[in-house]
Amino acid sequence: MKSQKPAPGTDETSPPRLSMGVENYLLSIYQLQEEDVRVTPTQLADRLRQLPEGEVLGATLPSVGAMLRRMVRDGLVETNRSKDVILTQSGLNEAEGMVRRHRLAKRVVVDLLGVPPHMAHAEAHRLEHAISPYLADKIDERLGHPTTCPFGHPIPGSGYSPGSNATPLSQMPPGSTAIVARVPDQDQELLQYFVENGLMPGQRVKVVEAAPYRGVVSLDCDGAEVVVSYEVAERIWAALDGE
Repeated sequence: MKSQKPAPGTDETSPPRLSMGVENYLLSIYQLQEEDVRVTPTQLADRLRQLPEGEVLGATLPSVGAMLRRMVRDGLVETNRSKDVILTQSGLNEAEGMVRRHRLAKRVVVDLLGVPPHMAHAEAHRLEHAISPYLADKIDERLGHPTTCPFGHPIPGSGYSPGSNATPLSQMPPGSTAIVARVPDQDQELLQYFVENGLMPGQRVKVVEAAPYRGVVSLDCDGAEVVVSYEVAERIWAALDGE
């Protein structure tokens, strides 16, 4: 019987695909590092709980510890005495590929399939694990080589990096006018609030009030008042208008 040829972009010696659980851990670790958040088992467990239903295989500290020990054994991460979780070079390479597929999947569901933006995170998670490196390249080509996902997060390998003048909205004084560059997209309800109020990349906003004593930042977004917590404002990056 004639043997079948390997699929495009693969060969008979290609290493097996990582499990969905490991891919989700790599994605979460990469995102936390990208946000300059210290990656510890506790922080990782909190981020894993934000994954869509069906993607979380265990987000308790014992489950996270067991998975991290497996990933240390497989050379994907390292840990230190402070319990920080650090991607190895091999782990970083795998994580970048995973994040690239995840953010391209968001582009597919929003740009090609017309999925409402606030649903893109969950739908992309369902799609990303089925995308091979070969298919990711074809998607990238079909979409015209996008540099970010619909929410402003860089696509690894695209060459894009946020401008040096982009800062969190929480650090901007009242009266500042800025262009939104990136919004957090893990929380579907929060993302729906952004979408409904037009608080998306490319939108011009004015910081009306920054009230640490109340723990909120108030914005004028195209005439609509949008109020977010300081914690959320820390994760909304924008560039001062005119810079």
